[in-house]
Amino acid sequence: MAPGRWRRGRPLLSALLLVALLGPAACFSSSFYSPGEPRSSVRVLCGSNWSLVLQGQWMLEFYAPWCPACQQIEATWESFAKDSERLGITVGKVDVTQEPGLSGRFFVTTLPTIYHANDGVFRRYRGSRTLEDLQGYILERKWEAVEPVAGWKSPSSIMMHGMAGLFHFSGWIRQIHNYLTGTLGVHVWVSYAIFILATLLIGLLLGLILVLISDCLCPAKSKHRAETPEAITKENAENAALEEPEEAAELSADDAEEAAAGKDLSDGEDAANSSADSADESEEDLALGKESGEEEMEDLSEQPLAESETESTVRQRKSQGAEKEL
Repeated sequence: MAPGRWRRGRPLLSALLLVALLGPAACFSSSFYSPGEPRSSVRVLCGSNWSLVLQGQWMLEFYAPWCPACQQIEATWESFAKDSERLGITVGKVDVTQEPGLSGRFFVTTLPTIYHANDGVFRRYRGSRTLEDLQGYILERKWEAVEPVAGWKSPSSIMMHGMAGLFHFSGWIRQIHNYLTGTLGVHVWVSYAIFILATLLIGLLLGLILVLISDCLCPAKSKHRAETPEAITKENAENAALEEPEEAAELSADDAEEAAAGKDLSDGEDAANSSADSADESEEDLALGKESGEEEMEDLSEQPLAESETESTVRQRKSQGAEKEL
């Protein structure tokens, strides 16, 4: 690498090293105190020693240096910590600005937030923040009446491990952004563009890794196989075996269609014959009816003729009788 490029790349490497070392350094620096200052009885917790709260009885405060409410109870919390030996507990505190991972693990949304822990069972303290109320909460065992935090929200659960990682990652991003804009003098929008580009590249890289893993676990069948005579004959035999049932099915389907068509034709012929027979019968009935009607008309016409003939013969006889008398 050229010396000029190395000098230009040193600030970015320094930023990454600073971010990687900032968490543990902040925890250790908070544990030390100046010789002229009184030693604090409050135990400072960070990402490397937070698991101490899983053993014994603890009262743990989450605070921020800029929080006014946290500044108001600072002296009370120190007095409460000095009396911790008599109460049989350990008093601790967590700076959320230095430990975003712990604030995510305990899902801290308001400041100050106080938790009571007894052998890994956590309860949220929602009482008054006076010294007397804090001491009474421990001496009178009021914490037993408080419902514990659900198992899936417990700081030692798998879900809260993931939440801690997200909060810790967000803290890294914020520190890198502050270093780029504050120390290096990079414009804010340039810093945003760098983060956007890094997000896209990381997404593409992760997608490529997932595709490679899926190809390794579930390899696709090769499309171009070496065609040998045995493979060709085997494929032809398989194709013939597959085509024979299809042809048989097609023939059976054709036979069924022909049988159905023949049945339809025979049914049509029977229907036509029956309709023709019924038509012939109706014509015969009409002819018989017509003949009977004609016979009746002839009978009716013959009856008046017979009556007229009888009347004429009677008249002739009467006239002949009258003439003989004369």
